[in-house]
Amino acid sequence: MAHKPWPASEPELAEMRRFNQKLAWLPRFKIRNRVTPRLIQALLRVSQTIKRAPAAQVKRVNGVPVRILRPSRKPKGVALDIHGGGWVIGNAQMDDDLNLGMVNACDVAVVSVDYRLAVDTPVEGLMDDCLTAARWLLTTDEFIDLPVFIVGESAGGHLAAATLLALKQWPELLKRVSGAVLYYGVYDLTGTPSVRTAGPDTLLLDGPGMVEALRMLTPGLSDDERRQPPLSPLYGDLSGLPPALMFVGGLDPLKDDTLLITERWGAVADVETYLLPESAHGFIHFPVAMARGVLAYSRQWISRFIEAAPYAGGKSS
Repeated sequence: MAHKPWPASEPELAEMRRFNQKLAWLPRFKIRNRVTPRLIQALLRVSQTIKRAPAAQVKRVNGVPVRILRPSRKPKGVALDIHGGGWVIGNAQMDDDLNLGMVNACDVAVVSVDYRLAVDTPVEGLMDDCLTAARWLLTTDEFIDLPVFIVGESAGGHLAAATLLALKQWPELLKRVSGAVLYYGVYDLTGTPSVRTAGPDTLLLDGPGMVEALRMLTPGLSDDERRQPPLSPLYGDLSGLPPALMFVGGLDPLKDDTLLITERWGAVADVETYLLPESAHGFIHFPVAMARGVLAYSRQWISRFIEAAPYAGGKSS
């Protein structure tokens, strides 16, 4: 299935261009060593101690920490959220605002995975954490009758797609996943054409350094080994995967990751993909109308699938 251009108005495009001018002054995110991610992670945790967080349950499921936000009434569905951060920074709490928006708009519970980070753990360990959390969510009594969605952003998009491929080992669990919402994920750890040709004017991400960063993420592997699924979901057998909604920005070095996986996933399932003009990596966090429109559409998409599900409304087991 081909991607579609996001229907942005001229005022929305102008607003995004103005925001891009601000982004151009910021340093690009780079993965060059283990020290910088640790410093950024420490600053993130300090900022989170200052900001008031919504009520959440934090627990360990089979050894993996998760953070659960619930609606005030019985949930109609549940989403597994996998945060971004280049595999080396971030935590479940940093998605609170986005997840709370999903909770309130869709009447779903959101389980966010606090997976280990690649500064200390091979990327395969991060994938194992996300799979463990997914298997728990799909089998625990609390959510057993609810439609399930997997949501991932950037590195979290990679981990979400890898999780879905790994779930093919348990077909009955995979069938319980109603849909996936993926924002500008990484699906080829050798670098798609748009990654390999990224110029110095990339916003937010260090485009020219991304191929080397992906190699640093997977030390000791050849490119052929990096292409093996689920490490690189683009090359996996996508049959049996659920419907998906995907977004990527036209200025994102990772643009081809989303467009290429759309072609393969769209051949076996209903996939809806939007290319956002004038948009850089990470756009759902930008204070602009296009970002708000994308988030609103994502939540409407989830709600439509919930209403169409035979168990919509959350029957008790």
